[in-house]
Amino acid sequence: MAIQVGDKAPEFELKDNHGRTVRLADFRGEKNVVLLFYPFAFTGVCTGELCALRDNLPKFTDRDTQLLAVSNDSIHSLRVFAEQEGLEYPLLSDFWPHGNVSRAYGVFDEDKGCAVRGTFVIDKEGVVRWTVVNGLPDARDLNDYVKALDTL
Repeated sequence: MAIQVGDKAPEFELKDNHGRTVRLADFRGEKNVVLLFYPFAFTGVCTGELCALRDNLPKFTDRDTQLLAVSNDSIHSLRVFAEQEGLEYPLLSDFWPHGNVSRAYGVFDEDKGCAVRGTFVIDKEGVVRWTVVNGLPDARDLNDYVKALDTL
């Protein structure tokens, strides 16, 4: 079961597409976080969602928010994907131990071996304030994230 509104967001430490370590705690007291899990780089719906976020990044940065996108791909795949699509926000690799962070948030599909489409809006204190979890084929609407951020 996915993490719920009002829950403390599980801490994590993952490598980004440049090999840098990113921790949820790095943003505590500084920025809100939109933590977005997606199944796989280089796939149609995922590429569409992540490019829409790229094209609307000021809607997040203007709201004092860090966007973090997590998949179970390797950092090497994520680096190529980010370069190919011009993605400038961190793509985090939950590759090994495979899916540990996705499992902690309750969005890992054991049968498919990947994360489903889960999004968590986390406030500056580390509390989940809004969430949505969609199945693999169902894209999310980034305007829903923006509305949730406006309530913080």
